[in-house]
Amino acid sequence: MPTWFVYLIECRNGSIYTGIATDVERRYAEHVAGKGARYTRANPPLRLLARFEYPDRSTASRAEYAIKRLPRTRKRALCAEPSPGIPVTAATRSR
Repeated sequence: MPTWFVYLIECRNGSIYTGIATDVERRYAEHVAGKGARYTRANPPLRLLARFEYPDRSTASRAEYAIKRLPRTRKRALCAEPSPGIPVTAATRSR
């Protein structure tokens, strides 16, 4: 069973894109090449901000959803926190 990651990318317009993948480097390269999500084709990525590891796709998807609901300032703070992963409930706690 593969390990899943939630990753955050800073885009040129200052926004933060959040996604999930099993291979973050490959997925980020797809975004940079313009073959990623529609959002990153329209708002090209500047850099990978963070990645958080999860044991399965379901948990990663729930965390992705919770992180997407956070304001940009909280997403940036989340990226600055030195942690190996973020529980789904922790992502919604500091809103």
